[in-house]
Amino acid sequence: MTPIRGVSPVLEVPFTDDGEIDVSGFRRVVRHVLGTGVGSVMFPGFASEFYKLAEDERQNLTEILLTETAPRADVLAIVAVQDHATRLAVKRAADAVAAGADLINLLPPHYLQPSRKELVKHIREVLDAVAPTPVVLQYAPSETGTSLDADVLREIAAKHANLQLVKVESSPPGPLIAELAAGDPPIPAVEGYAGVQLPDAIRRGAVGTQPGCSFTEIYVEIWRRFENGDDAGGDELHRRLLPYISYWMLDTERIIAAEKLISVRRGLFASPYCRAPAHRLDAEDVRMIDRFLAEFREFL
Repeated sequence: MTPIRGVSPVLEVPFTDDGEIDVSGFRRVVRHVLGTGVGSVMFPGFASEFYKLAEDERQNLTEILLTETAPRADVLAIVAVQDHATRLAVKRAADAVAAGADLINLLPPHYLQPSRKELVKHIREVLDAVAPTPVVLQYAPSETGTSLDADVLREIAAKHANLQLVKVESSPPGPLIAELAAGDPPIPAVEGYAGVQLPDAIRRGAVGTQPGCSFTEIYVEIWRRFENGDDAGGDELHRRLLPYISYWMLDTERIIAAEKLISVRRGLFASPYCRAPAHRLDAEDVRMIDRFLAEFREFL
């Protein structure tokens, strides 16, 4: 049994108009997302603008998340580790587990293109440091340029039982998801990248999806339909969603900005501010978001 299944949103970080962390807004985001029926949430990821957070901000928000999830037996908190230095990644991962994280999401180092040997060493050391806590290994070649394959991942998993999931964000993700599932040992996978290829990923064996969090309810409904055998209904709802998410995912900063404005329109927090450098939505971007909210009002 995999530790997570279904929709596992990546939490966004609201800021005030002057760029400060909106702490109460973040708490509302956490509570809202936990109320959509998901079994897990992840923080901080690319959708959280983790690369724009100061260390104390990141720690404070992680503590808020773990405070909200600790009393709940029905939801798991996945805390992400993106440090480039292995010793820092090991410490952050161990500290997160000590603070109450249920799983660690590990993004391998990618600045200046470390060798595959060094990548594997980094991954192994983090896995050892937090064992037996489950780890999700995030494979995001578009964002990082990192190149891993199923054989390498299986070699690692054979010696580290706590490598329990791979988050596959290659494009398309389906072939790697299927290859991981068919191997020995089989490695379950979750799909990311805003769910652009979600139906194919599900058909190829994905056990979950990790999109952003501003319209979690739509992903929950798509997943519910497929899980209940209503493939036609899942395909139909995804088909309606695809023009929006495929455009927003043309670049990561664009979908971050779009999701923040969606959350503001939904009343989760007050400002759609993104810390610079960021994508700035133009008038047509805003009209597209308003069309999206009108089209999917039955779910939102």
